[in-house]
Amino acid sequence: MTANAFVTGAGGFIASHLVEALLTRGCNVTALIHYNARGTWGWLEKHHHLTPPNLNVILGDITDPFWTLDVLKNCDVVFHLAALIAVPYSYHAPASYIRTNVDGTLNVAQAALKNGIKRFVHTSTSEVYGTAQYTPLNEEHPLHAQSPYAASKIAADKVIESFVCSYDLPAVIVRPFNTYGPRQSARAVIPNIIMQVLSGNHVKLGALNPVRDFTFITDTVDGFIKAGEADGTIGETINLGSGEAVSVGDLAQMIFEILKVSPAIVSDIQRVRPKASEVMELISCNAKAAKLLHWKPTISLREGLIQTIQWMRENRDLLRPAEYAL
Repeated sequence: MTANAFVTGAGGFIASHLVEALLTRGCNVTALIHYNARGTWGWLEKHHHLTPPNLNVILGDITDPFWTLDVLKNCDVVFHLAALIAVPYSYHAPASYIRTNVDGTLNVAQAALKNGIKRFVHTSTSEVYGTAQYTPLNEEHPLHAQSPYAASKIAADKVIESFVCSYDLPAVIVRPFNTYGPRQSARAVIPNIIMQVLSGNHVKLGALNPVRDFTFITDTVDGFIKAGEADGTIGETINLGSGEAVSVGDLAQMIFEILKVSPAIVSDIQRVRPKASEVMELISCNAKAAKLLHWKPTISLREGLIQTIQWMRENRDLLRPAEYAL
């Protein structure tokens, strides 16, 4: 891909990896990071003192429609990843999720129209499906909001769908399934388990029976980039998942086996969602991604866990395990 790319949420987990992959491919990248008083760049901070010539970092807020309108000038492709994503926190602050995930998406979409963007890649989530009515989950599966977070993401998806139909916004929606890997927040299940094992003799977990489809970060980023350049994808929604599933309990045992430990698992009520809000099973059908994007995951769960563990061992000072519940 050779383009002028704009990435929202660029200081976050997935987006920071995406920015670096785009830079490696020779793109000129404008990286939008949420404004903060310290002027820090999140996971792009390592570039702060030696900024690549093809990287332009700006700080701002997508919830401001006036500011957002003018930041996409001279860009070809928008990768929209900025969002509030923590499911537990959405129970406590639902209005903030609507403001960022819905209103913010509307603002970025309007800016894309104004500036004649050639491709708009919008980030959805497998959480929009709710507990599976059938598996594997294809893109036609009904949407079911079992948390305020999921509701905000469904609404954002529908905003983009409406802009495709109403204004010919050249958008494609990508729907990642449980991306994991280096830089993921310590509140997420994989880094949370690893951090606890590295820090103590027992592991506190919520429900062990939910089933998830985990995709390593480099595979997810590859899917985003392919969605930004593939023909025949405008107006489409495309799952990015491995098609393989594992329960939280079995995932924990796999991590224990890799680390050669046998810690006790302790029930943690802070990690248990409200009963009707727990999404029990998410397994992706990735046939559409294979057909339209020629995409499929290449990193096995075990290989990805080994890479993640190595990174966490080397970067434990960058993670904040005390805040995992949010």
